Parts: sequence; structure tokens; C-alpha cells
Amino acid sequence: MHNQLYFEAIIQIRPKKKEVLDFVVEKIKERKNVFVSKTVELKTGIDFYVSDQRFARALSKQLKKRFNGEVKLTRKLHTVSKKNGKRLYRVTVLFRLKE
Repeated sequence: MHNQLYFEAIIQIRPKKKEVLDFVVEKIKERKNVFVSKTVELKTGIDFYVSDQRFARALSKQLKKRFNGEVKLTRKLHTVSKKNGKRLYRVTVLFRLKE
């Protein structure tokens, strides 16, 4: 059972382009351990909230290679682990197609 609000990364696709979105959805389906907790459609593009930040980072490299766009990675402190004091970050991957 997945927590529907849990996510480690946001994959932002700008602008909305069917070919790129299909590629992202296909890659997510291929990975059994990755799920999308929510999808937000905006005028400028679409955001996928995903459960695995390693997957999001790897996907950004694949997108850049395949569609020749630019990738921006940012991270934000989400919480500090009570167990070991480790800082846990959420990553935002922005993929912008070149015009």
C-alpha cells in the first residue's frame, strides 16, 4: 500500500509535449518500485510527483540525451531523520525543451 502523498522528487516537464510525456510515463511504468503520487497539469507544462529521487535524476539524463533539452536539478530540505539526524531532501528535476 502506497502513501498517496509520499514523494521524493518532482519531475517538471516544460512545455507539455506529448512525445516527452509518453516517454516519461513509459519509463515510470517500466520500474515496479516507482509510483506517481500525483500529477499536476499547469499552463506551462506538467509535474509528476514520484517516489524515487534516484529514478528522477536518471530520467533527467535520459530526457536530455533523447530530446536535447536543458535540465535543472534543485533540492530542498524536507526533514531531518529522527533516527540518525540525516538531512532528507526532496529533489525537483526541471526538463525544458529547447525551442
